[in-house]
Amino acid sequence: MENWTIFGETLKPGEMRRTTLRIPMGGLPNHGALRPAEDRAGDYEMPMFLLNGGKEGKTVLISASIHSGEYAGVPAVIRAGRELDPEKLCGRLILLPCVNTSGFWDLSHALVPENGSNLNRTYPGDAGGGVGERIKAFFVREIFPRLDFMLDLHGGSVAEKMTPLIFYPKAEKVTKVSLAAARATGVEVLVASDADNGQYSYAANFLDVPGMLLERGGGFYCDREWQEADYRDIRLLLDHLGMYPAEPSMGAGTWKHRVFREAVYVDFDASGLWYPAVEVDAPVKKGQLLGTLRDFYGETVKEYYAEADGHILYQTEGLAVREGDFLAAYGLTASETD
Repeated sequence: MENWTIFGETLKPGEMRRTTLRIPMGGLPNHGALRPAEDRAGDYEMPMFLLNGGKEGKTVLISASIHSGEYAGVPAVIRAGRELDPEKLCGRLILLPCVNTSGFWDLSHALVPENGSNLNRTYPGDAGGGVGERIKAFFVREIFPRLDFMLDLHGGSVAEKMTPLIFYPKAEKVTKVSLAAARATGVEVLVASDADNGQYSYAANFLDVPGMLLERGGGFYCDREWQEADYRDIRLLLDHLGMYPAEPSMGAGTWKHRVFREAVYVDFDASGLWYPAVEVDAPVKKGQLLGTLRDFYGETVKEYYAEADGHILYQTEGLAVREGDFLAAYGLTASETD
C-alpha cells in the first residue's frame, strides 16, 4: 500500500485523518461551515474522515446529509470514521458525514439554503454557478473519478414516512455490481432507479461508478435504531467489497430481499389537505384508494387511486400539500423478484 495524497492531505498506509473538505466558492457568500456561521466569502466546509488502509483495495465514498434534515446517516458515518481500524482496512475511504453543512445549521429539511439547490438533483452542476451548483461540480471533477463505489445515506423528508429501502441505478455497466452490493446489506426492499442526475445516479450513468442510495428514517428525527442499522449496513457493504470484515452479529449473507425493478411515483396535481388511505410497507391493489385531498371545509378536492398492484415504499403523511408536491411511491408487484 502506498501513501495517498488527496485534497491537499497525504496519508501513510494504515492512517486515518479527521480533516475538512473545503470547496472553493470563488468569493461567493455562503455559510457552509463546521459550526453555525453567518455568510462569508470563504470556502464551503464539510467534515471529513480519510482512511488509507494497510492493504490495497477499492476507494469508496460514504456520504450523508446531502438533504440536510435527513439525519440518521450522520452519526453512522461519524461512527465508522472513529471505529474502523485503518490498519485492517483494504483500500481507501472518504467519509463525509454532513455534505450540506449550511442546510444542517439552518435546519433546512433538504436544500442548500444559500440558493435553494437540491444536492441530489441537476448534476453535473456548474463550477461558475451558485453554492449548490459549485458543490456538485466539485464532486464531479474532484471526487467521482477517484471512486470504485459510493454509498449515499438518506431518509424520509419532514412529511414523509417510508420503509427502509435502497435505490440502485439502472446504468447498464454498473447495475449488476450495484445490485449485488445492495443485496449484501440488511435492507429488505431494493428498488431500481431510472434517475441519472443525482449524486450517485449521475456517477453511475455517466462515469460508470457503481453505487446506491440508502433511505432510512425521516421527519427530522434521528432514532438510535436507525443509526445502528445504517452503521451495520456500512459495515456489511465494506465486508462485501472485501475492504473490512463485518462482525458476526451483523449477519452477513443471511438477509432476505425484495427487488422491485419498476416503481410508480405520484405527485399531487392540486393543493389541499391530505388524508392518506394506505400504509407504508403494505400492499396496494390496482384501483385502491391512496388517499383523499380535501379543502378547509372538508369537501373533496380529488381522490387518488393506485394505477397497478404494488407495495407502498414511502408516502407523504403531512396535512398541507401543494400542487406538484410528492404524494407516494410504490414498487410494482409485476416487476418484483427476490
